Amino acid sequence: MHLQASIRDMVIDYELIRRDVKNPRLEFRDQRLYLIVPHSHKDHEKIIQRHKRWIYNRYSRVQKLKEISQDVELVAGRSVEELKELVNSFIAMIGDELGAKPQRIGFRKMKTKWGSCSSRGNLNFNSHMRHLPDRIIEYIVFHEMVHLIELNHSHRFWNHIKERFPDYKEYETMLAAYWSLIQKQCIGQSL
Repeated sequence: MHLQASIRDMVIDYELIRRDVKNPRLEFRDQRLYLIVPHSHKDHEKIIQRHKRWIYNRYSRVQKLKEISQDVELVAGRSVEELKELVNSFIAMIGDELGAKPQRIGFRKMKTKWGSCSSRGNLNFNSHMRHLPDRIIEYIVFHEMVHLIELNHSHRFWNHIKERFPDYKEYETMLAAYWSLIQKQCIGQSL
């Protein structure tokens, strides 16, 4: 069922879905809000009211990313092998800078992350990174390499990031915009 919620200065479309679930939940998928409730749930509007701040903030971010993604283009024609070479060159350079070296480096398609670092020092990178500009790839590699020193996202971790990327929040926003574009243009197609 398609509905609307008025929150502050916005009218937000959402879809109410009744399913065999225990608890209601809100989801943003494909830049759209979904409210999933148990079949017997009576007052879905209370859920919207209770979570209107989260909905507003999330919807605002989705709209901002939609706007930004109109101004970015995916890199075309870079193979996974070329991506591996580029990432390995960044790892060598950043490794010297940080005094850190990964145990193992892997590449695979990931659904929710650009990269990961295990507690054993293994780095994995999303092969969709091949569609990103070099500077954004460098940021992702640096981010994961810093995890070899600080495994969590503590203040110390972000201080390392800020030393090299003082505008890291812009990189994080751009990554979200690129991810939105990749989902729209690439996921589901043969890459």
